[in-house]
Amino acid sequence: MKTLVVYDSTYGNTEIVAKAIGAAIGGDVKVVRAGEVGSADLGTIGLLIVGSPTLGGRPSPAVQDFLAGISESAIRGVTVAAFDTRYSSRLVGVFGYAADKIGTGLKTKGGTLILPPEGFIVKGKKGPLEEGELEHAASWAAGIVRQTCSTASTKR
Repeated sequence: MKTLVVYDSTYGNTEIVAKAIGAAIGGDVKVVRAGEVGSADLGTIGLLIVGSPTLGGRPSPAVQDFLAGISESAIRGVTVAAFDTRYSSRLVGVFGYAADKIGTGLKTKGGTLILPPEGFIVKGKKGPLEEGELEHAASWAAGIVRQTCSTASTKR
């Protein structure tokens, strides 16, 4: 299955997670920044994963623009997943996290959310990632693959 991992990254942490997810998915995977995605990239995918740092409880402006630019027909029926990077803070929890908003945006555009949105923890605003988060990303990606295969086999 052709997979597209779209991300934005402020301090490099989300990019690291996006690449770890892409590597764990394996096969025909393209990992690209949100501002560099073309409409042709969306036309032939079976799985779309979108990630962003959490900024004020929302995805980055580049990811918000990417989501706003997706036509409903572009991802209708496409399996989708959402993730973010975040740091642990009560204040951040009050505003919410980017992954939830990304997941909602992808579902609104017609995507089929395969797993609940996922967060990966950074140490403070600039990071680095907490220990074990790359393994967490690989495990989450493996869950997406398992769920996608399971869903595909039940549709037959």
